[in-house]
Amino acid sequence: MTSILDSVDSRTNLVGENRLELLIFQLGTRQLFAINVFKVREVLKVPRLNQMPGSHPKICGVATIRGHSIPVIDMRQSIGLKPLDKDQESNLIVTEYNRSVQAFLVGKVVYIKNMGWDEIMEPPSTGRSNYLTAITKLEHENEHKLVEIIDVEKVLAEIISYDIGISDGVLDDDLTNHLVGQKVLVVDDSSTARKQVTETLGQLGIECIEKKNGQQALNLLKSWCDEGKDPRNEILLMITDAEMPEMDGYKLTSEVRADSRMHDLYIALNTSLSGSFNEAMVEKVGCNRFVSKFQPDLLVDVVQTRMREALSK
Repeated sequence: MTSILDSVDSRTNLVGENRLELLIFQLGTRQLFAINVFKVREVLKVPRLNQMPGSHPKICGVATIRGHSIPVIDMRQSIGLKPLDKDQESNLIVTEYNRSVQAFLVGKVVYIKNMGWDEIMEPPSTGRSNYLTAITKLEHENEHKLVEIIDVEKVLAEIISYDIGISDGVLDDDLTNHLVGQKVLVVDDSSTARKQVTETLGQLGIECIEKKNGQQALNLLKSWCDEGKDPRNEILLMITDAEMPEMDGYKLTSEVRADSRMHDLYIALNTSLSGSFNEAMVEKVGCNRFVSKFQPDLLVDVVQTRMREALSK
């Protein structure tokens, strides 16, 4: 399995094509779960775990992998299920989110599936959907199975406290009055991520318009254009996630750039994917800025940079 995940180059070709690769796994039952392969570093059998006194109850230990100590999170517990039975097959999925590395304890790892984002749907608003960003369906063992795509950002936010405080010296006093009342379009399928952006920018007096995926955002932008409105007069900028059901942030950006009515809209890509990867993708699809998620100071910097640009014209 590790060898399948070694090459990033093949996956970057999916950018702009509204496609993704899902790592499909089980959690001790026949039910299928998934996370995006872009977030995965490697998959391996569970090594010896060292206990970490005083750690969060969902952290089941620390693994030493390639000389680094990595916290291991019990995925079953994280989404409200009982811990995985010790006699069941188990694996570690080592991931990178928001500039941090962690591993998730899961059951059987099934395979990787290449899919279109248009095959990914919003989850029903019941039960375990609180921990899902999306669902999809695929054929597995001659059956059509539902796959639940886990909202890892929500899982991590319940273990790691993300601060929305803005550091001293970040705010530009000359821009304070100009920012109050500005509107920003925030596009993200994770309610946790949207909340972090809206609460951060709310401290500046900025109103956020929230959309759950790229298609919803594109529909709004096109509706403004159809009404004769310039989106640049409706919002200061758009902040979009990369991975979303129906239409991802890369495809959304490509669609905006291809429409002469809004091609110069300021777009910032706000994602938990690795910075080095996204810097290349920002250039490829035409975003103005990239900022890693859960970094309030950088988020404020993006907004202030855009405000200065708008005032200079």
